[in-house]
Amino acid sequence: MKLLTFSSLFPNTVKPSHGIFVETRLRYLLGSGQVASRVVAPVPWFPSNNPRFGDYAAFSRVPAHEVRYDIEVSHPRYPVIPKVGMTVAPWLMAQACKKEIGRIIDEGYDFDAIDAHYFYPDGVAAVMLGKYFNKPVVITARGTDINLIPQYALPRKQLMWAANNAAGMITVCNALRDEMIGLGIPGERIVALRNGVDLQRFQPLDRQAARASLGIDGFTVISVGVLDPRKAHDLTIGALPMMPDVKLLIAGIGPERKKLEGLAERLGVADRVKFLGAVAQPELKNYYNAADAMVLASSREGWANVLLESMACGTPVVASNVWGTPEVVAAPEAGVLMKERTARGIAEGIAALRAAYPDHAATRRYAEGFSWDATTEGQLRLFGRIIGERRATAAVRPQVA
Repeated sequence: MKLLTFSSLFPNTVKPSHGIFVETRLRYLLGSGQVASRVVAPVPWFPSNNPRFGDYAAFSRVPAHEVRYDIEVSHPRYPVIPKVGMTVAPWLMAQACKKEIGRIIDEGYDFDAIDAHYFYPDGVAAVMLGKYFNKPVVITARGTDINLIPQYALPRKQLMWAANNAAGMITVCNALRDEMIGLGIPGERIVALRNGVDLQRFQPLDRQAARASLGIDGFTVISVGVLDPRKAHDLTIGALPMMPDVKLLIAGIGPERKKLEGLAERLGVADRVKFLGAVAQPELKNYYNAADAMVLASSREGWANVLLESMACGTPVVASNVWGTPEVVAAPEAGVLMKERTARGIAEGIAALRAAYPDHAATRRYAEGFSWDATTEGQLRLFGRIIGERRATAAVRPQVA
């Protein structure tokens, strides 16, 4: 089977962790030996690489083409229009990618289906492209594309159009599938295939050595994620006054760093909070192993990969009880779900974890139940059926004289 993987959520040389969960799932799918894929990962166009322009400047440095793990990746540019851009983003993205996809076909890679990730704008653009190139499209829903975007009238209308015209749909958890059914999308057209975890990259290390190398002592928790309101690092910082012997590491970058640093100062806990900045995935395992727990206080999550990454290193978690997270944290050895998503809820969750702290080996064994094998098999079945049906239909189509 030949696929074209399409998503703006895909790593690149400038942002190697951007959408890494899409790349990881694809790598395991390709590892089956039954699939080939080229990747088209559009990035916003911006005229300057001046660092003062932040993320947009970074995207301007992304190469037009690159190879990652032997996968050919193209990064066509699409325009982003401030304020009004949300409603026209799918059309702009699709138009910007037509030429590049046409080039890929002309070079001899005539793919069987489009494997699109993130419903809006990417999935909507993918269905537009599927109609243009006469290819079936499978869209994977991943979180805010379903639990946030449908709150906006025009994007919701476009999202529903894409769902009605997609050949198949995947969600990364059952909670997202239920939400899509609630939107009016037939459940029989949606399959839930949860993300797995890279058990080779994230594995237990000598915990004392890891702590010594990173200068960590005392009970230490780590919070991993972009520094924005959705990840609620402010709640985790806010819990520290209730836990005087706990230290906090925060891994991630984002617009709220100064605000979070100010909060730590005002609460008198700045000496117990360390901002790590961006931490590459190969380094994260050292921090997971050094920490006593991983905290995730997000308001929305489809399937939080960081939870499984921590567990795969043998480190239990304390997480907010939202969306797909209860499907990840489903046993005592995995960790604790907060009773309420507040600073007090975090403090109480950490206290409950410490009172019945699981064995690190048991936490690792729990994570081993989340390999990528079942997800890969589910994708092979879905794509195989869709591509097979398309070929069968083409074979019986009457020829025009």
